[in-house]
Amino acid sequence: MDFSKKINATRRYNNNPNANISDQFESDRGRIIQSAAIRRLQQKTQVFPLERNSAVRSRLTHSLEVQQTGRHIVRTIFKKLGADAKQYGLDTLEREIESLVEMSCLMHDIGNPPFGHFGEAAINHWFNNHLDKHVLFSQADNKMLSLQIKQELKSFEGNAQAFRIIFNLLKLNLTYSQAASILKYTRCGLDMRPEKDKPLSYLKKKVGFYYSELDDITLLCDHLEVKPGHRFPLAYLMEAADDISYCLADIEDGVEKGLLNCKHLAELLKSTFTRLSNEESDPAFLKGKSFHQAVDYALARAEKEPINKTHEFFVWLRVQLIHPLVEHAASSFIDNIQHVYDGDLNRALLEDDSLFHQMISTFKEVAIKYIFSTNEVETKELQGYRIITGLLDTYEPLLLMRTEQFQNMVSGEKGGGLIEARLFKRLPKKHLKAYQQALLPLADKPDFKLHEFYYRCRLIQDNISGMTDQYALEEYQNLYVG
Repeated sequence: MDFSKKINATRRYNNNPNANISDQFESDRGRIIQSAAIRRLQQKTQVFPLERNSAVRSRLTHSLEVQQTGRHIVRTIFKKLGADAKQYGLDTLEREIESLVEMSCLMHDIGNPPFGHFGEAAINHWFNNHLDKHVLFSQADNKMLSLQIKQELKSFEGNAQAFRIIFNLLKLNLTYSQAASILKYTRCGLDMRPEKDKPLSYLKKKVGFYYSELDDITLLCDHLEVKPGHRFPLAYLMEAADDISYCLADIEDGVEKGLLNCKHLAELLKSTFTRLSNEESDPAFLKGKSFHQAVDYALARAEKEPINKTHEFFVWLRVQLIHPLVEHAASSFIDNIQHVYDGDLNRALLEDDSLFHQMISTFKEVAIKYIFSTNEVETKELQGYRIITGLLDTYEPLLLMRTEQFQNMVSGEKGGGLIEARLFKRLPKKHLKAYQQALLPLADKPDFKLHEFYYRCRLIQDNISGMTDQYALEEYQNLYVG
């Protein structure tokens, strides 16, 4: 086991094998932070779509918090390892791994469409309802590939879209080590989801990358010695940082909006934890405190605060809970380091039989029952569903065009009617260029029409999923209201 084999500065393009590794990861930081994908996160929802209260988290503020937690986990791992870091090839890589994990945490949500996971569902529902009408799938020579492509187009996934952004839309040309650090799921969109009892089933429970990025992912895995279907080790740390960060953040946003108060929340947390932990007594696993004691202490501090009681409650809840969770994630990484290195640990670092996992589950359950399921959130989600569905309906004429018609329009010739021509002009130029570049090597290949339609669907999905919540709303209003 030698982590230095997986932490390197190899890139797909303009690769310099003699480049200083620290300088190359610093270059990655600049490319990521200055990318349009990161800037768009400031107007994409975390929980509350189209939220005007700036104190409530956006995808960007959430990602900044995940970034800090990821940094904390890495530092804790190296502190725990001490001199033992050398036996794993980690002794000279603390700064580099810290940077890789920080940046993977910052960009882990860049593929998410407007309106979050409900936006994903809206895109998938629309394609499920509209793809079967296209005869191209039944006319293709390669029937298996045709079925696989159709299934993938019905399975839009933000994690997979992130790789599309990195490799083919923005062409960030990140080091493979940096890109692989967000490889949370390892299943290609062409493949079926495995049964739960199969090897690597957790790592493949969602689509991790699309057919359009298959060659890029294959090269990435070859260079980093990652076996097919396996994870890159640092992705476990990104995932743990996300799990730790959002479990409290979503609830805090709910309290900020008045959906719960601190006293009611405290009772819900304690009763839920007692039920989930299946413990007769609540052990002092939080640095000498039980979960109940930690919650009660945060509430007592809040009641003494004369001005901002909510802020005080969550400050002390985080102080008491986040640090132990970080410690546990770091210990889980070290305890399972061989499986983490091999990328075959078939669970998240925090998904074990510990009380820490029950604590995470407690926050998730309370959030689902008392925040995500509230009338305000569900109303906003339904609005988001209507917006995305309406936009896809609007752009459908471009998908109904024959291959030759659309290709003529792309090349600047007359191809479609008045509606198609106007819709075409609204497509982002960078997405059109990605469509064209993808088809260049396929011009003389069998089933060109199938591939052309696949990339045309990708073009529409790229357009809609790249919108911010506000822009999607404005575009919908422009097209439907005027």
